[in-house]
Amino acid sequence: MTFLLPALLCLGLSLDQRMHLQAGTLPKPTICAEPGSMVPPGSSVTLWCWGTTKAQEYCLYRDDMSTCSDRQEPLEPGDRAKFFLKRSYAGKYSCAYLSPSGWSERSDTLELVLTGIYKKPSLSALPSPVVPLGGNVTLQCASGQGFDRFILTKEGEHRLYWTLDSEKNSNGLFQALFTVGPMNSSLNGTLRCYGFYKKNPQQWSDSSDPLDLQFSGLPMGTSPPLTEPIATAGLTWYEYVLIGVLVAFILLLFFFLFLRYRCQGKGRMSDSALKDPQPGETMELDSGAVVSDTPKDVAYAHLNLWALRQETSAPPFSLSEDPPDEPSMYAPLAIH
Repeated sequence: MTFLLPALLCLGLSLDQRMHLQAGTLPKPTICAEPGSMVPPGSSVTLWCWGTTKAQEYCLYRDDMSTCSDRQEPLEPGDRAKFFLKRSYAGKYSCAYLSPSGWSERSDTLELVLTGIYKKPSLSALPSPVVPLGGNVTLQCASGQGFDRFILTKEGEHRLYWTLDSEKNSNGLFQALFTVGPMNSSLNGTLRCYGFYKKNPQQWSDSSDPLDLQFSGLPMGTSPPLTEPIATAGLTWYEYVLIGVLVAFILLLFFFLFLRYRCQGKGRMSDSALKDPQPGETMELDSGAVVSDTPKDVAYAHLNLWALRQETSAPPFSLSEDPPDEPSMYAPLAIH
């Protein structure tokens, strides 16, 4: 496609010249470059000069020189000539042809540019490369190198050029701010920018990275319709936090219930536990107590028969003597 477009352009220009010839006027020749007018250093380029079928010779001029820098015989059917440059020489070129009635006037000037001489600048869109209908966008071409001018180009069927002088911004960079708009579908495309110095206007920097300018199709001030979010398999960070809080709450609840159960169990055991009576203490039995058949509701009281005898008519024993060993007995008590 890169090589085809210049050839088609030259073909269209030659057809226009044939129409002028049929009308009885001597058409001005046209000049074009293949593969293009912007060529990296060391590359070859072909310049085509289109005249008429009656052309006898073609002459190539460079940088407004009055004499030919190169001469070529016409190629069949005689309406064009080919000038091959082994190295891409930057400059301004034009051509003319010799006919039986004399020399034609010169063609319009073709500017042949060498790119890649300097480091590439950066290109960005402010605020966004997606522009609504009728809106404007600012394109910033910037470099740390002190270029005198910047050129913005748009690729496509009709290549567009914008040129601005550079200025130094607050960050110490040299920049040019290109305002493009009002936006419509014809401005969609890929843009690049270059920097150069005024003393060598045909020697450009390398191309910036491409920037795709997109036309949203919506008028200014119109928001696109909201769409429902697409569910994803992964969890967000706040969902992980919520799950962690819930797990911690459940663990604390189980720990609290466990402690409560343990405290209640110890309370029941302390209420049912009875100490052995000490000598001199008595334990009276309730004659109406009901003995439960359930083992867990039964408590036993230790009765000291020696203490019971002290309250009966049995003769007392001497304090110097140890009390006699008396049998003990246990009586069940009902717990209500």
